[in-house]
Amino acid sequence: MKITQAAIIGCGAIHRLHAEAIQQNSSIHLRAIVEANADSGLILAGRYGCSYYADYRELLQDQELDVVHICTPHDLHKEMIIATLAAGKHVFTEKPVALNCGEIKQIKAALAQSDARLGVCYQNRLNTSSQAIKSLLESGQLGKMLGIKALLTWSRTPDYYQQSGWRGRLSREGGSLLINQAIHTLDLMQWFAGGVSAVKGVTESTFLADATEGEDTAVANMMMTNGARGIFYATNGYTTDSPLLLEIHCEQGLLQLNDNNLWLIKEGEKQLLASDTLPVKKQKCYWGSSHQLAINQFYHAVQTPADTPVAANQYVDIHQAEKSLCLVEAIYRSSQLRRWIMLKEE
Repeated sequence: MKITQAAIIGCGAIHRLHAEAIQQNSSIHLRAIVEANADSGLILAGRYGCSYYADYRELLQDQELDVVHICTPHDLHKEMIIATLAAGKHVFTEKPVALNCGEIKQIKAALAQSDARLGVCYQNRLNTSSQAIKSLLESGQLGKMLGIKALLTWSRTPDYYQQSGWRGRLSREGGSLLINQAIHTLDLMQWFAGGVSAVKGVTESTFLADATEGEDTAVANMMMTNGARGIFYATNGYTTDSPLLLEIHCEQGLLQLNDNNLWLIKEGEKQLLASDTLPVKKQKCYWGSSHQLAINQFYHAVQTPADTPVAANQYVDIHQAEKSLCLVEAIYRSSQLRRWIMLKEE
């Protein structure tokens, strides 16, 4: 198999997980990185044994390059994705794929003109617990889903926002808690329930009101596509980063994800179904542990001929990523208008 040549644009905190995943896959070679800070970029290029570019447009002229990872601030995603697709390179981007649903339309238009693939990193779908939940729900063993709720309590300090020129800036981040941290939880909820048909939510600035232009706390009620009720609460104003607390109430049992352990409660008995372990010790437990899996999944599709069944879009593509981003956008709009917002089904 030909070694796939990859590059990373943006060398902030999240890029490390992408670099490690690439280096641990023998079918991928990290060819280059792009970083606006030349001092940091040159040091990292030396560490990874790859080329360094200050301008991503220069990188895209490399004819040997196959895949570009985008790990930049949110407001740069759309521009970089469209330019990379136009250059004929595959794209794997961190979430959110864009700042809003209007930008997604532009990305879809660029995809329609390109033979390249676009994958979006919603790695928590690949956590052991998430896969177990999805499989059990699809099997029908628990009957109809009646309700789903999620509680996400993380901690961000004023320094977290002050250390960056884009975090907490509406024009650059697109929001705050919802579009940055909690979008993963909302993605899981809508994925498990087959989508969201309507949402009513409220966003607030509380403990971090002086640090970010956006929200640090949000609540939402959702009408799920499968008829279930959704209850959601998230905040960055807690004092520590707690693992996601998720519960799914079905006709024949209750699924609970608590402290990274998935339990089935049925007829008075509690059974452990799965545990999310961390193969990389220095990785943050509340992030989930599946960046490696998500990246390998995308490359498997890229490296497999398109005319074989295994090349089907198993990774999160633009259409799936759009659902979570538009849900976030609907919660923002609902909070402003103080009413239910209907979501369009594709």
